[in-house]
Parts: sequence; structure tokens; C-alpha cells
Amino acid sequence: MRILLINPPHPSIGSRLPNEHLPPLGLLSIGGPLIDKGHEVRLLDAEFGPMEFVEILAVTLKYNPALVLMGHSGSTSAQPIISAITRLIRQQAPSIKIVIGGVFPTYHWREILESDPQIDCIVCGEGEETILRVVDAIENENALEFVKGIAFRLEGRITKTPPAPHIKDLDAYRVGWELMGDYKYTYWGKRKAVVVQFSRGCPHSCSYCGQRLFWGTWRHRDPQLLADEIEMLHQKYGVEVINFADENPAASQKEWKKFLEALIEKNLKLTLVGSIRADDIVRDADHLHLYKEAGFERFLLGIENYDETILEKIKKGGSIAKDRAAIQLLRKHDILSMATYVIGFGEETFSSFYNSLRQLLHYDPDQIQLLFVTPHRWTPYFEEIKDKRILQSDQTKWDYKHQVLEVENLAPWQVILCVKVIEVIMQARPAALKRLLFHSDARLRSAMCWYTNIGRKVWFHELFEFFFRNKYQSTKFKLSEFWK
Repeated sequence: MRILLINPPHPSIGSRLPNEHLPPLGLLSIGGPLIDKGHEVRLLDAEFGPMEFVEILAVTLKYNPALVLMGHSGSTSAQPIISAITRLIRQQAPSIKIVIGGVFPTYHWREILESDPQIDCIVCGEGEETILRVVDAIENENALEFVKGIAFRLEGRITKTPPAPHIKDLDAYRVGWELMGDYKYTYWGKRKAVVVQFSRGCPHSCSYCGQRLFWGTWRHRDPQLLADEIEMLHQKYGVEVINFADENPAASQKEWKKFLEALIEKNLKLTLVGSIRADDIVRDADHLHLYKEAGFERFLLGIENYDETILEKIKKGGSIAKDRAAIQLLRKHDILSMATYVIGFGEETFSSFYNSLRQLLHYDPDQIQLLFVTPHRWTPYFEEIKDKRILQSDQTKWDYKHQVLEVENLAPWQVILCVKVIEVIMQARPAALKRLLFHSDARLRSAMCWYTNIGRKVWFHELFEFFFRNKYQSTKFKLSEFWK
């Protein structure tokens, strides 16, 4: 069967301003198994350009696939775009079957199928095994109701089959790296880059995070096989930067250490970046040198907040002491730290913003990332705040970089100004400037300059967008009414 994978263009600031793109790992992950089953598969990455909808339609019609598969890593904010593109495809080519997947469709399958008649099927959960069964059923005109883990229409009635079991062996299905073709995927300053996963899932139960629910039990790839794959990417495709998509790669200290050692043995001189829990860094204090030897240059630490009461409320499971210790340990081993702060978990006031700034200064991270809480209906946190009013009814803005929930004590313009002041103080403080200009490691200086340049563009763009493009006002409906 001729199949077209479409990575839709996304309006997020992170996609547009850096002018760098990473390959869509989710689509490549289902592309590999489909190729191995003998299907003709092509990737259309509309992030490049970004492509206009009419261009995407023209390429699709020219390729003339029997099946179009779509998904996006930012699936909540990308869903309206996916709906618009698939609507155009169905209008011009009614015979093409359309299947979508991702986190948002997994939990909003009924609403999507009700509002988007052009979408034939939704894959709910992990896609590698399920998509093979879906494609087989479509190609052989077999009944879809016998395929687990999907939602579709059966004789005009929206139905969902029982969940498909989670994939136990993550090495059973290969990533279709060859689908990258001539796309120039870069990151970390125009260096050729890809996204990989060592693991899926998370053993922790943070109330605001849906990853645990989507991926289920924490599982990992074979450390040696992943190291071999990274070596292949470096040698065959010239990849220099590896971005880990894991929510919690170091959940198993033993297996993570095996992977680091396997990669060190290959001596590839790569740059590795990813996210990790601060308490895992503290746990691994005795062998953090392996992180550096393997090539890690930066970790994003999901600190989220600097108030112990709020951390307990959202079941983060960390502590202020460990968070700060992790930053200091990373610095000791010449690994950059990026600390996050999420606005919206508490009832922010000018005083709480000031206290957060003081805590950030005390933590002294190399970089920061301030985000806005974006509540998803499938998380436990949603039930706690479902009566809050929303500010942003445009779903494409539900991307963690736009204000979504009303802050009772402050107007939206006051919130954005507090955020921007904190960013300026943190990135322009003497300690940060000293590291930026005089760090002993030239690679890290270059990385910090790259991030600072992007940050400066984003800073001005977000202010301009807030005051001149987006309209923020308290709506008359609550969060629970928005996600009915």
C-alpha cells in the first residue's frame, strides 16, 4: 500500500523562531515497521517552510497515496491544524483513507470523530503494532472492530475497541530513519540532529502529567542496541546531536549506566541533550562523570515550582534541596542545567513571583524556561482545577507558552510582564553572563550563545504577540466546559 506520513506545520514559537527542526520521531517510529512489511512509505515534513495547506494538498495529490497518516508531538495545539489539512484532503481526494494518532487524539477520540467526519480512524496509544493491524485491515478490507487500540465509525456509530497492550520489547520495531531523506534536521546551532528514546513511561505520578497514563509502565530499550543505533546515525547520516525524548530516562540506574558506558566505549564525540529528574542526578552523583564522557551537554530539570506546598500538591516527588543540589552537581561536571518554572500551579501574586525569582537566583541554573500550566483533561490535575476559567479559547495556543488559565490576583498583562522581568534578570545576571562569556569549555560557551540568541528573539516575539496579536480575556466558561 502507498502511504504518506504528514508532519503538519505548527505555529508554536519553538517551531518557528529557531529556524531549526528535529525529525518527527513518532512518525518515523511507525514508518519503519510499515516499510518492513513491504509498504511504500514517504514522509512529508510540512514543518519546513512552513508549508501552506495548499502546498501540502498538492504534494499529497501528486503522490496519490491510498492512506495518509498524521500526528504531531504537540498534539493538543496541533489538532486544529490536522483537522484543517485532512478536511482539504478529503474534499479533493475522497478515496484516500485518513488515520491520525497522538496523545490528544488518544483521549479526545470521540470529539474528533464527531467533529471531523473526514478522519476515518484514530490510533489510541502506542502506534507501532496497532498501525500494522490497521493498515492490514484496510488493505484487505477486513473489519476494523477486531483491531485493538483504535476508535472509528462502525455503521455510522462512533466506537472504540479495547486498548492494545503496551509494547514490551521496544527494540522489536525499528525507527524508519531513511524517511528523513534530504530534510536538513538540525539543532544546537545548525548541527545535524535527531530525536531518540531510551525509554517510555514514568514510574512517578505527577498529577499534571499525562505521559504516565499514555505510555504506561516504564520500559527501556536494550542499552547496547541503542548505542549501536546512535553510532549508525553518526556514521551513516552524519548526526552530531542527539536529543532524548524520554520523560525519565534514568529511572533504572543500572540500565541507564549500562547505556552511558556502551556509548562511551564507541568514542563518538557527540552532543547529547535531554530531560531528567533532579533526584536522579543527585542519586548518580558518584558516576556523573559518565554523563559527561558520553557527551551530555545540557539537561532540562523539571523542577516546575519552588514552593514545597505546591510540589506536594502536584505530587512532584522532588524537593528544593535536591533540585538545587542537582544544578550544582551538573555544573561541577561541566553539564549545563535548564530549570523550568510553571506559572499557574498556585495563585500567583506579585509577591509569589518575587519569591520565585529569589529561589531561581538561589538555584543559579545556567538557563531557565518559564512555561504556563496547560491542563489536559486526561490528567488528575484537571479534576482539581476544572472550575477555573480559561483565558485562551484558541486550541493552537495550548502549547505551554501562552497563558491558558485565569490568574485570580493578576491581569494577563501583569503576568506576562512578571515573566519577562524574571527572564531578563536571570539571563542577564552577572553569574550567567560570566559563564556565557568566559566558560572554560568552548562547546558550552557556543551552546549558551545559541540558546541566548534564540531566547532574545522569543522574548521580544512573545511580548509583541501578547500585546498586538492575541486577545486574552476572561471567558464566560470554565475549563470543564471547554473540554466537554
